[in-house]
Amino acid sequence: MLQSSTIQFLKLLKNNNNRDWFEKNRHVYEAAKRDYLTFVTEVLEALKQLDNTLIELEPKQCIFRINRDVRFSKNKEPYKTNFGASFSKGGKKVQCAGYYFHLEPGACFVGGGLWMPMAPDLKKVRQEIDYCFKEFNGILKHSKFKTHYGELDSSEKLVRAPKDYDVDNPAIEFLKLKSFVVTRPLLDSVLLDKQLVKQIIADFKIIAPLVHFLNRAIDV
Repeated sequence: MLQSSTIQFLKLLKNNNNRDWFEKNRHVYEAAKRDYLTFVTEVLEALKQLDNTLIELEPKQCIFRINRDVRFSKNKEPYKTNFGASFSKGGKKVQCAGYYFHLEPGACFVGGGLWMPMAPDLKKVRQEIDYCFKEFNGILKHSKFKTHYGELDSSEKLVRAPKDYDVDNPAIEFLKLKSFVVTRPLLDSVLLDKQLVKQIIADFKIIAPLVHFLNRAIDV
């Protein structure tokens, strides 16, 4: 389980997102970072029992740096106000489908899938969806999947049918997508619950068929 001090640190950082404050409170950050790594380790060990493609994955390969890349952003705040963890067989630096936990007071969520794949992988995923649409649609229409996650995020998609696909293709709305991701919000009230890891694993279990489908497409 997470410590309340970790949640408090992120709340304070959101209101004091500057280097002077951060350096004065670096010891608090380091303690929060250790706590989050311990938590991620617990999640990963449990997740490996569910998904054996993650057997070689190490906890440090899952977590992200807190420093923001502000070079091309209008937002010049130097730090992220969340702790994120991505669980995928290639680690956070290799693009493949996986699971994600986002710790940010007031905006926590679990999710998974494949975010903005490069053109060659996107082509493979679209082909797999086209060839195996019944299987893919069955994953998305499963009662637990729909209850927990609803629909795939469609915020990034083509206006027209992608090249080589007919507008009458039964999978056309999915073939237009540029990402294949679902998320589910978490209330702050569950963050300190002793059952949080079990809840996250239960949520990931529902996403697992989608993750395996997408990775199968990329691995072809």
